[in-house]
Amino acid sequence: MGWGETRRQLADAWKWSELHTAAAAAALQVPVLWVLAWLTTVNDDDYGSGFGGALAGLFFLAVLVVLPLLTTLYAVLFTMPTLVLACVAARRARGPEWLWQFGAVILLSVFWVLVLGGWSASVPALLAAAGMLAAFALLPLLTVGYARRRARIKGRAWGFFGAWLRSAVATFGLCVLIVGGAIAATFAGLLKDYEPPTLSTAQLAGAWHGDGGAVLDLRAGGRVEFTDLPLQDPDGWESVRCTGTGTWTLDRDGRDDAYAGEGPEERDGVVVRLDGGCGEQTYWTIGGTPADPELFVLFGDPDAGDLRILKKK
Repeated sequence: MGWGETRRQLADAWKWSELHTAAAAAALQVPVLWVLAWLTTVNDDDYGSGFGGALAGLFFLAVLVVLPLLTTLYAVLFTMPTLVLACVAARRARGPEWLWQFGAVILLSVFWVLVLGGWSASVPALLAAAGMLAAFALLPLLTVGYARRRARIKGRAWGFFGAWLRSAVATFGLCVLIVGGAIAATFAGLLKDYEPPTLSTAQLAGAWHGDGGAVLDLRAGGRVEFTDLPLQDPDGWESVRCTGTGTWTLDRDGRDDAYAGEGPEERDGVVVRLDGGCGEQTYWTIGGTPADPELFVLFGDPDAGDLRILKKK
């Protein structure tokens, strides 16, 4: 087989209409997967942080603009090379093209994981990343296969606007279906919002540990000792670390929560009143689960602040 025949095969395998179809199919998956991932966090503690209104609007606007570009790049670097490799292999070595596509998508998944830095990862992490990348490629490949069969029957392929319009309609429909199912599950009691644990003073007493060697030792008599504990900087929004002593009380009403009405909802917390030069007091909100409770504080902006978590050991 000469170069002319090979070039013809490559031209048959790389069609611009299929590039648009693959990119649109890849873009379809991103919002749907995002909605599914978001639903899995409904009963998780958000620690009172997240995107604010204007920031969220800018974020989603950026996604709408950037997503088609990113998925088109993905189709150029991943889907189309898979189709080309499978087409050439099927014509040279025989066998069904879909089987060669399966092999090519695994090969390219491993290749791109290694190129993007996976060479330094462990074998299980490498296999997991390659598996996720290959799974993400299945819908674009299946959609291109369907578009090819449709083009043979109808005599014409999907154009740019046709592919993206179908993707947008399918994305909207799937997201509405998923959210509708989640709402129905909520009313049925199958999906519940996160509820923080209710802890007694006896359950709170003990040593709570955090990052950087932070220790908050709540004594049963109401005294507290702390080491390298992150505290609000009296002169700014940042946190500072301090070692010292003080007293603590359990707050059931959220009266001492600095972010009450702005960040986290009012909920139980521990008020630590400080002795010496570490400031006046700090408020640690109760979070986690009854089996794995946490104390946390958010310094700075409630929407994107410096989150510190303590756990009991």
